[in-house]
Amino acid sequence: MTVLLVLLIAAPLSGSEFLNPETRALQDDPFENPGYLWVDRGAALWSQAGCARCHAPSEVVASSFPRYDETSAALIDLSGRINRCRALDDAPTWGYEEEPLLALTAFLLNRERGTPTEPALDPRAEPFRQAGEAFFRQRRGQLDLSCAHCHDALAGMRLRGERISQGQVNGFPTYRLLWGTLASTHRMFRWCNEAVRSEPFPPGSPEYVNLEYFLRHRGRGLRIETPAVRR
Repeated sequence: MTVLLVLLIAAPLSGSEFLNPETRALQDDPFENPGYLWVDRGAALWSQAGCARCHAPSEVVASSFPRYDETSAALIDLSGRINRCRALDDAPTWGYEEEPLLALTAFLLNRERGTPTEPALDPRAEPFRQAGEAFFRQRRGQLDLSCAHCHDALAGMRLRGERISQGQVNGFPTYRLLWGTLASTHRMFRWCNEAVRSEPFPPGSPEYVNLEYFLRHRGRGLRIETPAVRR
């Protein structure tokens, strides 16, 4: 029984597997899922913001981000890539939790909804994946807990009536019922850091981009669910 439990925890499982039936039904209904409000706005912004002048949506493999960027010799995530395009077009960049950026990332990832997560494979990105994994396993904060303590060792168990998920990121940007809005992976990372009473990093920081890259690989093969719904 112990061996079986370890195998079940080790297999990648989407956060939707840990939802109650009502929340799962909300996520799966495109007419009820509130995250689709951002997807629709992102579809309009694609043309309004000038993205369509250079790219067709089908040309952007959103699920391949974060990936290695030669210009910065580091990882760049989807939000960072959108902001770089805007800077090249002399347009103001957006903050990670600003509505337009959430809308565009949700629109692009939603186009791949149902397809397996395929993070970019690049030997140059391996040190950043390793840094992300080290972050995931490092104890931090006054509670002296790592991401792995909850999302590896305790996945499937209950905390205050909620089942602890594996912390997969295949549904982000995600509509979180607790916040009443769509949120990026980096907002969730900050919330988790604060939950263990640790100083969070800024959205878009290398620490969070590396962590997201590691988590994309950790959940490799899980299907894209953007926009997911979580408690």
